[in-house]
Amino acid sequence: MDSGSSDRTQAIAAEHNARIVQFSWDGRFPKKRNWALRNVDFKHDWILFLDADEIVNPAFTAELASLLPTTGYVGFWLSFTNHFMGHELRFGDRFRKLALFRRSAGEYEKFPEEFWTALDMEVHEHPILEGPVGQIAAVLDHRNECGLHHYIARHNDYSTWEANRFRWLAAAEEKAWANLNRRQRFKYRNLAKWWLADVYFWTSLIAKGGFLDGIAGWRFAEMKWRYFRDIRLKILEKW
Repeated sequence: MDSGSSDRTQAIAAEHNARIVQFSWDGRFPKKRNWALRNVDFKHDWILFLDADEIVNPAFTAELASLLPTTGYVGFWLSFTNHFMGHELRFGDRFRKLALFRRSAGEYEKFPEEFWTALDMEVHEHPILEGPVGQIAAVLDHRNECGLHHYIARHNDYSTWEANRFRWLAAAEEKAWANLNRRQRFKYRNLAKWWLADVYFWTSLIAKGGFLDGIAGWRFAEMKWRYFRDIRLKILEKW
């Protein structure tokens, strides 16, 4: 799924005989992934969503081959290693997302965000699935190597999105909260609290062992602390 990229994305995909589908967002629902689920003629029911900096490995593909033909789950959470400032982070708060599921089981969340986002793809939205969800044991690689300028700019967009989503949920009916998992409900009920960034920082660094990654682990936790502080400040600015 390409959005008019200007690098060699399309050429590289074509060299490996991948099918390339172009997507142009009109600023309204659906975004890229839901549009694909609704409009692309997939050969198989199981769909795996990967970003360009996420890499599968033999352990992951072997687990899928043995698991998917007989599983009773309709989707799976995936775990990723993080890379930050040239270092692989083996500890701390591991990156997870629900990115493998049956096409027939559901699609990504919908928010009335036409007037407050410029993101053409579901980034923080989670799939809403009908049926039980499991966890893949094999860990994939998340190699974000674009540098701090790109990282900070991207998270500036993300924090604006999160602040607006918080405000929308605060005014939404209770049924809007029903689709959130336990961790999401905790986050969105407390995003405006002064202590949330500190709790995330120390939980990632101490409770989840981020300090074992050395200075890189400290810096990564520090950037996440800044991210949650930015979200809170943007919420307060709107208020």
